Amino acid sequence: MNFSEEEIQRYARHILLPEVGGTGQQALKDASILVVGAGGLGSPVALYLAAAGVGRIGLVDDDVVDLSNLQRQIAHATDRIGQPKVESAATALRALNPGTRVDCHNTRLGAENARALVRGYDLVCDGSDNFATRYLVADACALERRTLVSAAVLRFEGQLSTFRPGGPCYRCLYPEAPPAGTVPSCAEAGVFGAVTGVMGTLQATEALKEILGIGESLAGRLLVWDALAMRFHTIALPSDPDCALCGAHPAIHDLSAHQAPAQAGCRVPAGVAS
Repeated sequence: MNFSEEEIQRYARHILLPEVGGTGQQALKDASILVVGAGGLGSPVALYLAAAGVGRIGLVDDDVVDLSNLQRQIAHATDRIGQPKVESAATALRALNPGTRVDCHNTRLGAENARALVRGYDLVCDGSDNFATRYLVADACALERRTLVSAAVLRFEGQLSTFRPGGPCYRCLYPEAPPAGTVPSCAEAGVFGAVTGVMGTLQATEALKEILGIGESLAGRLLVWDALAMRFHTIALPSDPDCALCGAHPAIHDLSAHQAPAQAGCRVPAGVAS
């Protein structure tokens, strides 16, 4: 282990935990995590990963900070309106923990760069706000054998799961996207700001647990939260032997012709707002 005195003080409350200790804190320092989307979910995810001492965090987003973002996207500030979100978020992360390296990918994640971006990190957190990106991230993670922690929010509800290499994967849960117009965006239906904070914090917790190898993973389970009822429940998520991505005879082998999946039904309504 290689900690400065400042690091020992900074992470003292972690090091006191038997489940983390100095060895676990070193694992966090050595880890790299890609955060897709620097919005409502990506903000708390990235902030808590940096606070925890993750050594390298990548941020992928091609949007700029807008006044309407600030109700929930807590990595940004009023005086950074108009800045690229990745640069604004990086400012917040570096102020919080100068020891964390932040990689800014001010670009839209697409079929041409998804696998290379995913390949460069140990684990991926997806907080994107559209189905096309969600499927692209999930496919890239499966093909590159990277664990994916994925969250989604809409109005007063949130969902969270972890997808490890070998399945069950995101397509086992949602083989295809829902029909157009059946799942509104947050701009259309709204989103309660604190809900993104709770789900993003849970997402960061699951990512840190995966790096540390502690606790019970959400792999194979979907966590659903209703904030108005203050009720959490989990749904078992088995592998689909016919899954196009991780099944016995996968049909997806690369992203060269990747498109948004055909519009069809989902097993569980999914929110995608951030």
